[in-house]
Amino acid sequence: MSTEEFVPGRTLARQIAVQSLIGIALLIAGVVCALAQDAHSQMPALHQELATEQKSQANALLKTVRDTTERFKDVSVAEAEGYALQFGCVSGPDSGVLGLHDVNGAIVSRGELDPTRPRTVIYEPATNGGLKLIGADFLIFADVWAKKNPGPPELMGQFFHYWESPNHFGLPEFYTLHVWTWKDNPNRAFVNWHPSVSCQEFGSQAR
Repeated sequence: MSTEEFVPGRTLARQIAVQSLIGIALLIAGVVCALAQDAHSQMPALHQELATEQKSQANALLKTVRDTTERFKDVSVAEAEGYALQFGCVSGPDSGVLGLHDVNGAIVSRGELDPTRPRTVIYEPATNGGLKLIGADFLIFADVWAKKNPGPPELMGQFFHYWESPNHFGLPEFYTLHVWTWKDNPNRAFVNWHPSVSCQEFGSQAR
């Protein structure tokens, strides 16, 4: 059985080395903790900044669509610019209504997204036999988009909703973004269905 020779100087050196390592470890732990606390303290500000930016983009999109489509309150103006009624008045079993979609086929065929050129303007049939402009829609076919883009479409910070096929409209799979800029949607301005829109008066329109 062997025993290690006791050397006072060597033992002292080991003790100093161990204490140094402990000190360094404590120092590193303190720095990491301080950095973590600093990052945590900055998170609310970062989230607030992101939320502010998203709200700003959403408001900008709403304003752009509103300014662009105001002339279409007169449906004859929309028709003169190439918009025509498609699909009738679309309603869901329990989700709400999509309303009357006047689609511009020429804009749809270009396959490009432009907030100043909606593919569809949306109307609600009114009790007086007229039509009330309530919003716009940006539709793009999924296969057309996928040829040039790796991810889903997005317009001024708003991501589109995917609609599979078969669907209500008899269309191939597509992406769509409704912008309810002329009639507030309690579920948000960019959802598909509008719970406060009605198709009840559809059929009384001379179109």
